[in-house]
Amino acid sequence: MNIKRDSYLQQLISYRFDGLVKVITGIRRCGKSYLLKNIYRDYLIGDGVKEGQIISIELDLAKDIKYRNPLELASYVRSRVEGKKEEYYLFVDEIQMSDKVANPYNKDGEKITFYDALNDLRSLSNLDVYVTGSNSKMLSSDILTEFRGRSDEIRVHPLSFSEYYSTVGGDKNEAFDDYAFYGGMPLILSRPNDAAKMNYLKSLFTEVYIKDIVERKHIERQDVLEQILDLLCSSIGSLTNPAKIADTLQSKQTKGASSNTIRAYIGHLEDAFLFSESKRYDVKGKSYFDSPNKYYCEDLGLRNARIGFRQQEMTHIMENIIYNELINRQFSVDVGVVYARSVNENGNSVRTPREIDFVVNSGGKRTYIQSAYAMVTEDKAEIELRPFALTGDSFPKMVVRKDIGKRWYDDKGILNISLIDFLLDKSVI
Repeated sequence: MNIKRDSYLQQLISYRFDGLVKVITGIRRCGKSYLLKNIYRDYLIGDGVKEGQIISIELDLAKDIKYRNPLELASYVRSRVEGKKEEYYLFVDEIQMSDKVANPYNKDGEKITFYDALNDLRSLSNLDVYVTGSNSKMLSSDILTEFRGRSDEIRVHPLSFSEYYSTVGGDKNEAFDDYAFYGGMPLILSRPNDAAKMNYLKSLFTEVYIKDIVERKHIERQDVLEQILDLLCSSIGSLTNPAKIADTLQSKQTKGASSNTIRAYIGHLEDAFLFSESKRYDVKGKSYFDSPNKYYCEDLGLRNARIGFRQQEMTHIMENIIYNELINRQFSVDVGVVYARSVNENGNSVRTPREIDFVVNSGGKRTYIQSAYAMVTEDKAEIELRPFALTGDSFPKMVVRKDIGKRWYDDKGILNISLIDFLLDKSVI
């Protein structure tokens, strides 16, 4: 099955031989390796690059296990490339599995890491280096620090709905229902039936993600980690924080789950790309709140599998899908907070916070978005749209809905657009 991932391919093409290390990050099994070793490789060969000019190393496989030693990796690649006239491409898959080894010339000094190997290989003018990895703290943070100004990061996500639909085709509404239930992990498309899809998604959590976090982060309380995971999956799109989660776990008689432990464990889930945090932003005050914030799951199929394919509340699922789509389009996304004046029971005027689901920024451009499953009454519409009037600015505003077909603008200039139309039209923002 041929899956098109054109936006990522174009990024790789634009970074080709720019002198920097290309770092391809994302949740495990989201298609990073396929992007590099199939889609990009096919492009290069079609552009005249010979098979022998592409060096592919897979650190998660036994055949390449010796190259987890960064000195062995650098030595092998140099032997293939150094002194040659041709241009070579190095693909290193799952770079986070690289080992730290003793410096043979200074055994008491700092250990040699893959950073050293990549720095060494960057000096070869006829070599273009690409690495993939599945740990954001190790890669997104450390690599960008170690290689400041010397690396490009391409963040890969599970399939967007447009990528999913371009592969499956057919009725858009039926395709969306399947997408909202099973998500966009690429291998879902090759599973033969519903049971196989469910089992695959469940096994990703138990056999890949949780084991990976427990082993790499030396987690002592796996029970706490899994309970946090369940709570976050159950409350996508809801405001929460470590203290609130700690109170919930204590009510379930889970001992030893302090706010600090929960904060650290949530950080591990984010590092593994399982969840993203969206902070609350005071639109008029132009400042961020410390807490509470919202957490969204990287893939709805994984979320649904974790909670046994229950809790199919389309309002929350729809909000999560929109958030993921905005992140996929490389926007910065916050939860907007505006204030309305109201009178309390004592007759005093008070400021009441109102929420805008998404404050979407790219450079100096901003768009406000509300996610509304349906606005069947004027009262419902007033509740959903009133926060827009409280922003005090003229940035574009839209409401993404599940209950309409064609898009249209109301008399206040607010765009009403169907969810599927929004997901398939990248030019709308």
